[in-house]
Parts: sequence; C-alpha cells; structure tokens
Amino acid sequence: MKQNFQDLRHNLNVNTVSAGLVAAIFGCTGPALIIIGGATSGGLTHTQTISWIFATYFFSGLLGIFLALKFRQPICGAHSIAGAVLVVGSLSHFSINEAIGAYIVANVLVFLLGASGLIDKVMKWIPLPIVMGMIVGVMIRFATGMITSVTVSPLLAGSAILVFLLSTRFLKKVPPVLSALVISVLLAVVTHSFHIKNFQSALVLPHVVMPTFSINAIVSIGIPLALLIICTENAQASGVLMAQGYNPPNSAMAVYGAMVGLVGSFFGAHAINIAGPMTAICSAKETGEKEGRYAASVSNGFFFSVFGLFAAFVVPFVVAMPSVIVSVIAGLAMLGVLTNSLKSAFSANKFQMGAFFAMIIGMSGVHFFNIGAPLWAIVGSLIVSFLIEGHHFAFKPKREKANELSIETTA
Repeated sequence: MKQNFQDLRHNLNVNTVSAGLVAAIFGCTGPALIIIGGATSGGLTHTQTISWIFATYFFSGLLGIFLALKFRQPICGAHSIAGAVLVVGSLSHFSINEAIGAYIVANVLVFLLGASGLIDKVMKWIPLPIVMGMIVGVMIRFATGMITSVTVSPLLAGSAILVFLLSTRFLKKVPPVLSALVISVLLAVVTHSFHIKNFQSALVLPHVVMPTFSINAIVSIGIPLALLIICTENAQASGVLMAQGYNPPNSAMAVYGAMVGLVGSFFGAHAINIAGPMTAICSAKETGEKEGRYAASVSNGFFFSVFGLFAAFVVPFVVAMPSVIVSVIAGLAMLGVLTNSLKSAFSANKFQMGAFFAMIIGMSGVHFFNIGAPLWAIVGSLIVSFLIEGHHFAFKPKREKANELSIETTA
C-alpha cells in the first residue's frame, strides 16, 4: 500500500481527477437529495440531517481512498441509494435511535459474511455472462436517461452530448466527459438554471446518536439493508470491476465497508458500501491506463469526504444544480462500461439465455421483499440457465481436463 501511495502522484492527472470529479458530482447530487427528502419527511432536525449527510459521504470517501490504495483498483465508496429509500420509508414507523440500532446490526451481518469468505465464493461461482448481463440491465437506465434528458432540456443535454462526441473525435488529450460537464454547467449559469436557496453561513457539527435495538426495526431495516449492501451495491461494483479486467476483492470490500459503516452508524449513516455506478465511471477506459485508474477513485474519495465535511455549505448548491446535467453526464460516463459489459455478456457461447434474462430483469427494476432488481436478476437468470443451459454448468473430469491441457501445451 505504501508503494501505491507513492505512485499516486504519478497517476493523478486530468483524466483520473476529472473521472473522480464526475463520479462525485453524480454521487453528491441525486443520492443526497434522497437523504434530504427522507430526513424532512421523517421529522429529523436540521442538525440530524446534516450529520446523516456528513457520515455517509465523509466515511464512504475514506473507505474509497483506502480500498483504492490498498488494492490498486478503482473502487469507490458510497452509500446505498436503495438503502436510503428503504430507510426513508421506515422513519415514519421507527425513531432515529431504533434506525441506528438496525444500521449497526446490518453492518455486523455484512462483516460476518465477508469475514467468512462466503461472499467471495459465491461471486466466483456465478457465471461471468450472467453478471455482465445484470450490469447492463441495471445501468442501462443511465444511458436512456441521458437521451430522455434531451426532451427535458434540449440546450443543456443536447449541448453536453454534442460536446462529448466532438471532444472524443478531436480533443484526444481532454476527457470528453469533463468537456461535456464544463460546457453544460457554463450554459446552466448563463441561462440562469441554477436557483440557490437557503445558503448556510454557520458550520454544523456532526451529531452522535446512541442506538436503540428493536427487533421490529432490525427485521424491517437491518436485515434488508444488509442484503442490499451485499447483493445489490457490492455485487454491482464487483461486476463492473470484472468487466474492466480487474479481480475485485469481494470479501475485503464487505469487511472494510462494514467496519467503516459501524463507525458511521453512530452519526446517522444508513450504509457505507461500494458504489456500482461511481466505480463504473472511475474504471472506464477513458480514465487512462488500467494500472493507474485507482487514482480516480482516490480523487473521488477526496471529493466525497470534503462534501461530507462541508455539507451544510454545499447542500444548497446541490439542490440548485439542474437534474438534467446530472442525468446526461452520468449517462455519458457509463457508455464505456455498458459497451464492455454487453460484449462480455453476449460474445461467449455459454449462458446466453441466462445473460439475457439477467439483463431484462435488471432493466425491469423489480423490487420484492425490500430487495432490488440486481439480486433478482442474478437469481432469476441462474434459474433460467439451470433449466435451459444446465449442461453449461457441468464440470469435466480432472483426467479430461489434464488431457486438454497437455494437448494445448504440445500444440
């Protein structure tokens, strides 16, 4: 890790820093608004709301920096958007103290599953085409959202897409997503599309809340939250990293995320985990050489932590940013990951029906038993493959494998 830290300054460049910035803008806008809206509807005070935002962004930023440096992979820390939606719906039934008790239980469950090595074994067993099909299905909404944004604001969205294409063609040394972001923000300022309200001039300190352990809250929040972290958030990120040629440390991501999440829970963080979409942005080929892309996640972690520290000052600007900019920039940043995942899912001869069902279930956005589409995409596609493509799971005898290896060696 020391060597990776020393190499970091050589890998911090326009490409990696801009990828980290784009990922941070994506993670600090829409997801932050979900927390703000949920805190308001749940009756939390302004101090509790800011503390919730501080904890989720500051600690997830530190997690991303640590994991990226330790494993030299573009791993981004974040909070679970689906988890935030789950918590928002539960705050009207449980107190913040009971919710935090459930957060702690969720992190303990994730830690135990990660430390046992079970997560790593399961991820290695699932066929790659099915994982890639799930990634396409879950993340295709960012690409379609980019297109529908043009109907909402032809000027902002259309200009961003056009600049991205022209930059890709003519400005090889400038990240095209960065060019699109700069132009769209400038146009938003010129057209007065930013509307800043309720600017805070005082620093709000994080607020520690002691937990209360309630069986009902643990069942309603804690257990579903643990499943979301493992089967939705971390699984997405793992699939993205695999699509880009990395060997993700699945167990370590769960263990370290749970450890950081335990600390963040006392300040109101509902979940600290690995981010699928942001990891996708930082791991894209446009970020640079594969060995140096981890610097993008370090940059992202820095921006996340700063956002958390100064949440009281920054939140008004987040609320003021036109949502169309976030949608179109996120879609443009995902293009490379989506094309690579499609190629990996459907270029092989095996598990094609499973990969297809993984894609369409992921696209459907189904949500049963507080568990989102990514997990159902994996489960459903595995059932389909077992029924239709069961022979693809067959393992050849060791003697036959040895004969094939000897033939390849002598060929």
